[in-house]
Parts: sequence; C-alpha cells; structure tokens
Amino acid sequence: MIDDSHGAAAMLDPTRKKILEELRTPDSASGVARKLGLARQKVNYHLRQLEKRGLVEAVEERRKGNCTERIVRATARYYLILPQTLGQLALDPSSIQDLFSSTYLVAVASQAIQDLAHLRQKAKDAEKKLATLTLRSEIHFASAAARNAFAEELANDIARLIKKHDRQDKGSRRFKLFLGMYPAIAKKRNNHEQTKRC
Repeated sequence: MIDDSHGAAAMLDPTRKKILEELRTPDSASGVARKLGLARQKVNYHLRQLEKRGLVEAVEERRKGNCTERIVRATARYYLILPQTLGQLALDPSSIQDLFSSTYLVAVASQAIQDLAHLRQKAKDAEKKLATLTLRSEIHFASAAARNAFAEELANDIARLIKKHDRQDKGSRRFKLFLGMYPAIAKKRNNHEQTKRC
C-alpha cells in the first residue's frame, strides 16, 4: 500500500510500472532490459528509484563471468495507492452534502481503504489478525422503482440489525459499516462469442 506522494509518483511512471510487472518473478536488470527492449543502464536507473521507495528488493547475487549480477523482485504482487497521498486534495466524506451522490460513495470507500491500511499495519505489528467482513453480490432491477424499494427495505433491515446488536458497554469494540451500490460495468464479449452470436 503506497501512502506517500513520492512512492505514488515512482509507481505511476509507465516504464517503472512495466518493470514492476516483470519483477513479479525475480530477475536481473539485464533480464528485464531484454524483455522490455530497453537499455540496461535505463532499467538500472529505474530499479534504483524503485528500490529507494521500497517497491523492489534484492533477493540474491549471482556470479556471471567477472561480474556479480543482482537478482531483484517486486516487494508485492499488487499495489494500491492510498487516498492520503493527495493530502488536502483527497476526498473527505464529511465535506460532501449530497449523501446519495457517487462522489460520496467514492469518498466513503476511499476513507475505508485509508482506515484499513492503518489497521492492517497495526495488526501486522501486533502479529494479530484483523477482524473484517466483506459481502459482495450482484442484483438485477426491473425498474428504478424496484431499485428504490430494495434500497429502502435494505436500509430498514440494516437499521433493525444495528439496533438489535449494538452494545455500547464497557469493553465493547466499535466497528464501521458502509454499503455501496452502483451499476455493474458490462463485460466485453471476446471475438469468439461475437462470431458465435452473429
């Protein structure tokens, strides 16, 4: 999880993104240069910058003729740039008036990502598991009226469950809950499917 602007800038460079993709499997600067068709000196420069930001790490050294070849790899298989890298430009849920807007949903989701990054690090430092719950599904609505009816019923059921289970006793632990819904992005059909349907 990238939580500083310098790390984000290092990652967003197109060449460095390609290098990180190649380094999901450990390799040398020469090996990456050959795969990407770049000069080894250029790859070496980018690797130094990525290593400085903790995005790449050395795993071993190999003798190759009179030289020692460093084998490096990406420090993670996936990266996420956290909202706080934007500083005061990051979305703040409390500053948004329209609670039914997509902007508010994005802000709340961004805040959740930011909180989770902090909590994951705390859990890792304490060598504990982080208690979370994730529900993910899809639903088809025949009309906007059906969608609105579902939203109202869901909100009422959640409010009922919260009232039933919320216990603000001494020693109780507070959890955050948010639910979002947005139109699903249509999947692109591949050429085989398109030909078959013609």
